[in-house]
Amino acid sequence: MLQSFSLIFSIAAFFAFINYKWLKLPVTIGLIIMSLVTVIAISLCKDVFPDFYLFFCDIVTNSDFKSLLFDGMLSFLIFAGALHVNIDELNKEKWPVILFATLSVLISTALVGGLIYFAAQWISVELSFLNALLFGALISPTDPVAVLAILKKTNIAKNLQVKIEGESLFNDGIGVVVFSAIFILSEMEVAPEQSSIGVEIGRLFLEEAVGGMLYGAILGFLGYTCIKSVDDNPQLAVMISLAIAMGGYSIASLIHVSGPLAMVVSGIIIGNKINIASNQGATRKLLNDIWESLDDVFNGVLFVLIGLSIHLLKFEMNFLLLGFLAILAVTIARFVSVLLPYSLLKHTEKKPLKTVAVLTWGALRGGISIALALTITDNPSSDVILYITYSVVLFSLLVQGLSIGRLVQKVYS
Repeated sequence: MLQSFSLIFSIAAFFAFINYKWLKLPVTIGLIIMSLVTVIAISLCKDVFPDFYLFFCDIVTNSDFKSLLFDGMLSFLIFAGALHVNIDELNKEKWPVILFATLSVLISTALVGGLIYFAAQWISVELSFLNALLFGALISPTDPVAVLAILKKTNIAKNLQVKIEGESLFNDGIGVVVFSAIFILSEMEVAPEQSSIGVEIGRLFLEEAVGGMLYGAILGFLGYTCIKSVDDNPQLAVMISLAIAMGGYSIASLIHVSGPLAMVVSGIIIGNKINIASNQGATRKLLNDIWESLDDVFNGVLFVLIGLSIHLLKFEMNFLLLGFLAILAVTIARFVSVLLPYSLLKHTEKKPLKTVAVLTWGALRGGISIALALTITDNPSSDVILYITYSVVLFSLLVQGLSIGRLVQKVYS
């Protein structure tokens, strides 16, 4: 795995260099496009260079996308993103963020699941209703890694950016709970009692979401206290922050709480306390520089891996059609799931539909959805779920990611 990661890291650095010098695209978009082109070129030449093709396949397979993301890079990526979230600005948008991160995910899961189930029946693809809901659960939460990577390069209003960023950072908890509950149901051969399922879902929510945030708060305050005590040693402060992201995330999995939510809360606490401490200028600068660099590096690796892993898909014509229908279903469900909760809030803008449109189009999906899809094994629908997940993710990153900036300018001009 280490050798495969090293090679993918080198490919990411090479692609980033090409993009910086010549393509001039947003980094994540440029890396994915070059990765897809590489996969197509190698696949076309597999009969001419079969050994090289097998070597390439081994690199991607041995890198173990799911483990690499969930057990390695995710803690760094989410912690880095949370460090730069202003808690005062987030507090102003707390109700939209809370509703989008909870109610919107539930509405979207149900809508996507229902639409995909009927679409699959229409084109004769075998997909049970529970498996359709499973897809709805893994694709409905927006990906904080993808969202933060794209929004860095857009000229978007601050309050709207906070809504999108806040939702993407916090909706993992409810998304994991819903995904886990449906996954448990899908693996049960005998229909369980409703009361036991209710208890199980409640337990998952308390453990994953509430437990993750409480653990993250403790981790954040302890981490800041340690960093503050070594103000005269910025390098040690950086080491402490790395220990929080790595060790804290690992411990979260051992005590069965949400590691991503723990990283969000701890990152926000440490970032805001460091940034308002006037006597920590050197520490603040080094921390920000190091974590911004780590964010860029791991983002590059992740998006190259997303592109290279496309060769894992099973291509069939009916899968292709279902992938297109999945893109439509997810977009429609996102619009409805944002519109309904947003209509419950008071707004200062004259045309809230503009904001709903941007929130719909700015809901990007990325590596987390793919990694969740890869956890579905020993399931007759695993291939189709992975395929339609990839379809939505690639559309989200390449089409929505490239056009969100222009949409914002057009809507608010």
